[in-house]
Amino acid sequence: MGKDVIIALDLDSGSKALAFLDQFTDQKPYVKIGMELFYAEGPAIVRQIKARGHRIFLDLKLHDIPNTVQRAMAVLSGLDVDMVNLHAAGTKAMMEAALAGLTRPDGSRPLLIAVTQLTSTSQQRMEEELLIQKPLDEVVMHYARCAAAAGLDGVVCSPLEAGRVHEGCGGSFLTVTPGVRFADGDAGDQVRVTTPARAKQLGSDYIVVGRPIVAAPDPVAAYRRCLAEFVG
Repeated sequence: MGKDVIIALDLDSGSKALAFLDQFTDQKPYVKIGMELFYAEGPAIVRQIKARGHRIFLDLKLHDIPNTVQRAMAVLSGLDVDMVNLHAAGTKAMMEAALAGLTRPDGSRPLLIAVTQLTSTSQQRMEEELLIQKPLDEVVMHYARCAAAAGLDGVVCSPLEAGRVHEGCGGSFLTVTPGVRFADGDAGDQVRVTTPARAKQLGSDYIVVGRPIVAAPDPVAAYRRCLAEFVG
């Protein structure tokens, strides 16, 4: 599977999302629909964007008891998205239940990936607020191995952790990495960040880029810059 850039459509209405995508006349970027847009518009916006020919990463980060997550994933599998996610912290049993729910009667399903630790999480926050005393990279690796053992396709992690995830879980185990900014850009509220070019060097399979593209004066040019730096 080749590398790709996923644009995070972190917008609060379907009209804004569709107007943004209207700018891409020659390409159909892979897009991420997160909580903000999904909660504003519901499944309809997923169907509209899919009908336009875009691949979709539905980023809802499910985390609940296994039965609830399994049933929710069964519903989401009907939206014909390409990738969905959940929190690895929900345990291996929850991840296995999610996989069962996501798999359609014909055996097909979207890719399923697990969030390890958010890129806004620092070692200090993890220790003081989550009471997890292990080193952050060790926690990420443990969560990744649990996700792999549960049969998932990959994890969401920082680009800084992508290489170690591949070493521990195999080259085909996907690393989907937010926390990517241009070298001349603002890190925002992200803590563990890097550039598209550095993410490529570190082994990321997909980079998720929001504000550096969506808020750019010329989003299409910013997207093409990302592609050039990450995919080459």
